[in-house]
Amino acid sequence: MMENVHLADEDDLYSGYDYNPAFDTEELDNDPGFQQAVRTSHGRRPPMTAKFPGTSTGGRPVGTSFGLRNPMASSLGRPMTGAVQDGAARPMTAVRAAGYSSTMARGSTFDPLGQSKGAAPPLESRNDDTPEEKIKILEKKVNDLIEESCMAQSRGDMQLALDKAKEAGRKERALVRQREQTGTADHINLDLTYSVLFNLATQYANNDMFPEALNTYQVIVKNKMFSNAGRLKVNMGNIYFKQKNYPKAIKFYRMALDQISNAHKEMRIKIMQNIGVVFIRMGQYSDAITSFEHIMSESPNIRTGFNLILCYYAVGDRDKMKKAFQKLISVPLGIDDEEKYIPPNDDPHTNLVLEAIKNDQLHQMERERKALAEKFIMTSAKLIAPAIESSFAAGFDWCVEMVKSSPYVELANDLEINKAITYLRQRDFNQAVETLKMFEKKDSRVKSAASTNLSFLYFLEKDYEQADRYADLAMMADRYNPAALVNKGNTLWVRGDHEKAAEFYKEALRNDASCTEGLYNLGLTYKRLGRPEEALDCFLKLHAILRNSAQVMYQLASLYEMLEDPTQAIEWLMQLISVTPTDPRVLAKLGELYDSEGDKSQAFQYYCESFRYSPSSIEVIEWLGAYYIDTQFCEKAIQYFERATLIQPTQVKWHLMVASCYRRSGNYQKALDTYKDIHRKFPENIECLRFLVRLCTDMDLKEVQDYATKLKKVEKMKEMREQRVKSGREGSSRSRRDGSASSVGSSPISTPPKKASGTNPLPH
Repeated sequence: MMENVHLADEDDLYSGYDYNPAFDTEELDNDPGFQQAVRTSHGRRPPMTAKFPGTSTGGRPVGTSFGLRNPMASSLGRPMTGAVQDGAARPMTAVRAAGYSSTMARGSTFDPLGQSKGAAPPLESRNDDTPEEKIKILEKKVNDLIEESCMAQSRGDMQLALDKAKEAGRKERALVRQREQTGTADHINLDLTYSVLFNLATQYANNDMFPEALNTYQVIVKNKMFSNAGRLKVNMGNIYFKQKNYPKAIKFYRMALDQISNAHKEMRIKIMQNIGVVFIRMGQYSDAITSFEHIMSESPNIRTGFNLILCYYAVGDRDKMKKAFQKLISVPLGIDDEEKYIPPNDDPHTNLVLEAIKNDQLHQMERERKALAEKFIMTSAKLIAPAIESSFAAGFDWCVEMVKSSPYVELANDLEINKAITYLRQRDFNQAVETLKMFEKKDSRVKSAASTNLSFLYFLEKDYEQADRYADLAMMADRYNPAALVNKGNTLWVRGDHEKAAEFYKEALRNDASCTEGLYNLGLTYKRLGRPEEALDCFLKLHAILRNSAQVMYQLASLYEMLEDPTQAIEWLMQLISVTPTDPRVLAKLGELYDSEGDKSQAFQYYCESFRYSPSSIEVIEWLGAYYIDTQFCEKAIQYFERATLIQPTQVKWHLMVASCYRRSGNYQKALDTYKDIHRKFPENIECLRFLVRLCTDMDLKEVQDYATKLKKVEKMKEMREQRVKSGREGSSRSRRDGSASSVGSSPISTPPKKASGTNPLPH
């Protein structure tokens, strides 16, 4: 075993190692090659120095093997290039560097780049007439058209996007034909063809041209040369969903699902979510539950959890509703805490970075995701609370307990407030108030919200003292709560302190510029204070926020009418009836404005429309009846005044107007009968008796004497009544004068002091 072990000599530490004999400088005397080189002219040749700048050998000879047939070792003990080692010849490498030649020694200049030959010849101009160049130019045009189509879609110009997509399709087909003509059909750009067809199908769908979009998608899907084209069946399913062809939508979603591998888990989850939504639309809740349960087990998300709760609510499964709600509040959102954006120290660099990312797109997306999750949780709790327990209060309490043990603990207080609002919707004001009063000792934010709602409740019940008290509590808890400031302004407005109310509305707007209630109330306050220009400014700002608000448009029309600008008032009312075309008061107001402008035909049109929607408006009936009388169509006026007698049967003027219309139209017998009927209902009406006397005289009837006698009697009674009233007024006046001049000890008559001319009345 020890026979292969070699012990090194203690005096020679490096014995036993193999090395190249060329490195042995001690044996140079016995080296025949080296000695031959020393004896020949090669060994005595002086070194090449100082012929070119920048080179130096230090003034000592350098041994080389240049020109030798036999290789040798260098004086430094390193094997030279081309040396024979171990009997194997190594090929020689170049010894002439780039740019150097044997002619340099005879005075040639150093020109490694060949610049002495003169300027390079000009580049050859590209020939655009070749088929290949034409094809490249056409391909570029197609790509540019696709890009223009996509950009037009991003701007919302769908028609232009479709036109560009069609043009790209035409040019791409021309490109294919040109390829086939030149015999280069094998080089057809399939990616370009796919892009053109896909963009065209997308633009068809965006323009609601669903049959064309489906045909284009079919062209792509059926072409086996397009890889992964089966995924586009999802788009086809979406189109069928928009067409409400739900069975076809499910079919294509499932076909797409079959062609997508399990590696694309996220896409498969989204397709299954679409399938579940389609089942909900079809009313097949059990199938939808199957899809949503699979998603919640594989990759839970907020939207699917909410849909699952809706399905369980539809089938009435209480236990499953509870379990689904617990799953919903346990879904991880995958977002950072807000504490991340709070500066941890006074490091200016860190603070600058946090300030930069505090409002970036990622943080905005996180806030939107969190807000969506809170919305779904709140909606789910409000939906299932009345269904999961015997009463909605017990259901709300269970939801609150679940939320308190979840990452959404701050929603528990909001659920309690929603519980109070539910009591309010059920007209149970006492329970709503009791629930909200529980928050008086909570933290400032919740206390402010609860006090704001309490103030609003008491304001609705016209308990303005309590409304004012809780508005003050809400402002003390959170002075920057715009709703509390608006409630405070409302209580002051009701008391008549409009100036101070306006200050609170302004403060609410300073805290929240989008507080529409404060802006609307401020405009009403300015209108009440007789400052229509400032009110107009408020409502114009509000109209920019609430474009389709009927109340705002009506106030704008009213203000322009106050400013004596009927043209603008009519224009705003026309906008208003485009939003609420069946509002009879707006239509009547338009008729009134056109009537004041002298346009009777337009006024008649709008009054007729108003009467059609509200046939009980006395003002509209009166105007229409008077219009027909003025235009000598008394027969048509009769129906309106007869309706007025039904609405106000105790008003004699409507009965008289009916009789007058019969008399004006020449139907004297009907007029006489109508006047007789009026006389039976209102025997002391002088005007009716006068017309009876006149008609009986004209018709030579024997009842004329009876009616004349009654007329004299009624007129005499009227004169006696007027004399009694007049004497009574004179007597009270004389009594006041006697009372003021009576001596001490007489009983004074207590009368209210008369208001001096020009003084203002006291505020109520």
